[in-house]
Amino acid sequence: MQNKIVITGGPGTGKSTLIDELIKRGYNCLPEISRDITDMTRRNGIEQLFLKNPLLFSEMLLEGRENQYKIADKIETNLVFFDRGIPDVHAYMNYISIDYPPIYIEKSMKYRYNTIFITPPWQEIYITDSERYENFEQSLAIFNHLRKTYEKLGYHLIEIPVGSIEIRTDFILDSI
Repeated sequence: MQNKIVITGGPGTGKSTLIDELIKRGYNCLPEISRDITDMTRRNGIEQLFLKNPLLFSEMLLEGRENQYKIADKIETNLVFFDRGIPDVHAYMNYISIDYPPIYIEKSMKYRYNTIFITPPWQEIYITDSERYENFEQSLAIFNHLRKTYEKLGYHLIEIPVGSIEIRTDFILDSI
C-alpha cells in the first residue's frame, strides 16, 4: 500500500525546500501547484487571481490537487510526498472567510492521506516574493487555519522542528 505524505504549513515555512531535498534524496514528490496557476493566470492578464477571484483560484487549485492525488496512485512506489494537500484549499478559504461549496470537504474526505507533517512559522527564514504576498503574522494565522482544518478532518499532525534542511528532512524520514 502506498503511503501518501503531505507537508503543509503557512507560507514561507520551508515546505518547498523540504520537497526539493526529498527529491534530491530520490523520493517521489508532487510539487506545490499554486505558483503554476498564478503564472498561468498572469500570462492571461490577471496579476493575482487569488486576490481578485479567490473562489475561482481555489477551484483550480482543488482540481489540480485532486489530479496530483490521482497521479500519485499511478506511481509504483511505497512513498509519495505532496507539497500541500487537498484540505489546504479550504483552510485558505476559511482564513479569508469566503464561503465555498461542500465539494471541498467531500474531496478532502474522499482523498485521504496517510501522514501529515506541518511546518511551523519560522520568522528567521520567512521572505516574501511576487507570489507570496502574506506577511509573517498572516503566515501564522494561515498555519493555525491549516492545523484546525486537518484536525477537524481527523488527522494527527506531526510538527517538523526548525533547523537545517538536513535535520528537518531526516526528522520526516525517521518519523514515517
